[in-house]
Amino acid sequence: MPKATEQSRDGAAANQIVVLGLNHKWAPLVLRECLAFPSCNLGEALESMRRYVPEGAILSTCHRVELYAAAPNANRAAASLKRFWSEQRAVSAWEFEQHLYALTGRKAVEHLFAVASGLDSVVIGEPEILGQVRVALREALEHRSGGKVVSALFRHAVTTGKRARTETGIGRSSSSVSSAAVELARQTFGDVSLSQVLLVGAGKMGELAAKHLLDKGVAGIKVVGRSAERVRELALRCGSSVAMSRLEDALHQCDIVITCTSAPHYVVRKELIERIMNERRGRPLFIVDIAVPRDVEPSVADLPGVHLYNIDDLETAVASNLDERRAEAHNVQPIIQEEADKFESWLSTLRVFPTIKALRRRAEEIRKSELARTSAVLSRLPEADRRRIEALTLAIEKKLLHNTIALLRDHAAAGDGHETDLAVRRLFGLDLNESGPAEDHDGIPSLPPDRLHNGPTRG
Repeated sequence: MPKATEQSRDGAAANQIVVLGLNHKWAPLVLRECLAFPSCNLGEALESMRRYVPEGAILSTCHRVELYAAAPNANRAAASLKRFWSEQRAVSAWEFEQHLYALTGRKAVEHLFAVASGLDSVVIGEPEILGQVRVALREALEHRSGGKVVSALFRHAVTTGKRARTETGIGRSSSSVSSAAVELARQTFGDVSLSQVLLVGAGKMGELAAKHLLDKGVAGIKVVGRSAERVRELALRCGSSVAMSRLEDALHQCDIVITCTSAPHYVVRKELIERIMNERRGRPLFIVDIAVPRDVEPSVADLPGVHLYNIDDLETAVASNLDERRAEAHNVQPIIQEEADKFESWLSTLRVFPTIKALRRRAEEIRKSELARTSAVLSRLPEADRRRIEALTLAIEKKLLHNTIALLRDHAAAGDGHETDLAVRRLFGLDLNESGPAEDHDGIPSLPPDRLHNGPTRG
């Protein structure tokens, strides 16, 4: 695979936003899990992604898998993302093309902002998605796939999600995937206070499920997972811990199983449950698998006495306050539009970055050239005086350029910066192909930084 030749780490050229995605509305679970990026594979995938598009990020959750890119050409970027996806997950493009949604430009921006606000989730307003957007940003930065544009896009999405939850009631009375799983168990069993629960997975989703189970007053919770430390920590708060090697024994004793690991393979196989059911003497087993890829082999559902539900079966469990949350969704839309306007204004300003950079470089060349002409005189001055002269020339340079750069920014933000950009290039005789020192964010207004807290990795 050849490297992405149109890469621009300063973001000036990579200004077309593209998203390709699959979600619960468009694609069945079996396809989503084939195309998902488990956390154990995500870093390697992002590093590979850099060979296909100049900037990129991956948002992979229980209900969606989305690839984001910023590139000079949206159509070529979309084709590259599709090829990357196919090669990474070993799935032919023709198998998933008909299930894809592809958005570019403003629509792609608004889509991510709506996702971060919880408007595109099965559980409208669910809180986990904002943390997952943060994780996608953090991973893209850590593995150097997210450049200036993609990282700014995701930071702005986090800001939008925060505003949606603080300025509207979208998060009020909202449910989550974990609470929906517990609610589904309650609807099936009625009173769950006499039920023994086995929680397979001690990550963020497991923590949330444990909290909701305790709120429902279950008789007991046992926690099993691959990380002994996390299992013990969670068990101290909600019940007892079980080693993964004792999973079969734990399954014998429970009534309800909730699985939510990040394993890329089945954790619970049909053969295992078949052995258990033969010894339970007709006692039913209720299993809710909220992991993607799934933790439980689907054929487990064929066994007598087993009631198996997956992530796509949860919608009915959260219908109680759906109307209220849909009404609040209308109040979120103005926030999304306002934040999309701000991002597009910033992106427009970014397009004049090469001219600003070249202008600063030309001014610096002139300043240094003039200082060099008087080097013989300057060399006879005391060091303190030479520093004062250096500072004086820098101040003059900065003040002379200030109005021109401000004009470029303002016109670009207003959407009519092309003519101004050309005029400045001609006026100063700028050659944008000249090489110069790297200048990060030079002349470009930055979006507010957002602290990248750890968030849930599944949902």
